[in-house]
Amino acid sequence: MRSKIICLSKNDEFKEILKGRKNSNKYFTIFFKKLTNKNNKKLNISFVAKKKLGNAVKRNKIKRKLRNITNEAVKKLSLKFDYSYLVIAKETILKNDYLDIKKIMFTEFNKIK
Repeated sequence: MRSKIICLSKNDEFKEILKGRKNSNKYFTIFFKKLTNKNNKKLNISFVAKKKLGNAVKRNKIKRKLRNITNEAVKKLSLKFDYSYLVIAKETILKNDYLDIKKIMFTEFNKIK
């Protein structure tokens, strides 16, 4: 079963989340904020991989990996659906193992609680 994850689409939403709080580590930075015009039954999250990380194949692989970890986090953790999230990947994410990234992402989501 597919979880209820929706990507942010409007430029205003991105700008609003960037003004919110953030958690940062060696793999990625998570910006999060409560948006007023949001459906609380679905998770608003977007993944960003900058062009300096590599070509389109590498960037898409990073985003696929992060999306997969987020799907697992939705099933195993009790994420706050009233927040909107923006995950910006860093260069170190390319060189490390999936399980390490998953472990750190789970701890970051737990800190947001």
